[in-house]
Amino acid sequence: MGKRIIQRARGKGGPRYKAPSHRFKGKVSYNLSPDVENGVITDIVHDPGRNAPLMLIEFPDGSERFQIAPEGVKVGDLVKYGSGLEPGSVLPINKVTEGTRIFGIETYPGSGPKLCRSSGSFATVLGKVKDKIRIKLSSGKTKEIDKKCLVSIGIPAGGGRKEKPWVKAGKKHYAKKARNKLYPITSGVKMNPVDHPFGGKTKPGIPKSVSKNAPPGRKVGSLSSKRTGRKKRK
Repeated sequence: MGKRIIQRARGKGGPRYKAPSHRFKGKVSYNLSPDVENGVITDIVHDPGRNAPLMLIEFPDGSERFQIAPEGVKVGDLVKYGSGLEPGSVLPINKVTEGTRIFGIETYPGSGPKLCRSSGSFATVLGKVKDKIRIKLSSGKTKEIDKKCLVSIGIPAGGGRKEKPWVKAGKKHYAKKARNKLYPITSGVKMNPVDHPFGGKTKPGIPKSVSKNAPPGRKVGSLSSKRTGRKKRK
């Protein structure tokens, strides 16, 4: 049967596939206290597990929370809750005017920031539809969410990171390693037969269908497929 394929080895676990989560700063969240007051940005830090930087916010009651840092904020700035349209302000989406760019969007009230958390990504408020608010994501897809969902105003910082080339493969290797991503990725058909069920194929036309009763190391490709290939036009 040969070696374990990468998917099976990753599922089994091991040092090679263990994420260095001890270096991550922690999760981002909103202050959901009913009597929450405005907070102050005490620090802006880099999180190895994220693209966008994080801002550490301290509230008057002494609690601290991490939130995605938007463009244009600095240490000492005030983060408003429930009002204001300054970068970083957190408020229900029904209080946001149409055309405003938002990020850190909740999928339901109290879920915490779920959408548009990567650097440079944002959504635009389109308008009200019955009891929901319609937004347009960076992908062009529209989505309707509850009007009580919290959002942050602005665009996550670090949007220009993709403009800088990697230059060397080693730099990309260590960047991927910081988040437990294998690099480079080799396709199965480029491998030897001992390394992958697709390996060693030098000519086209070899089917990739596999039985549902095949052992774990062999279950790669179309599992118990009824048919493959393009359908003929009538």
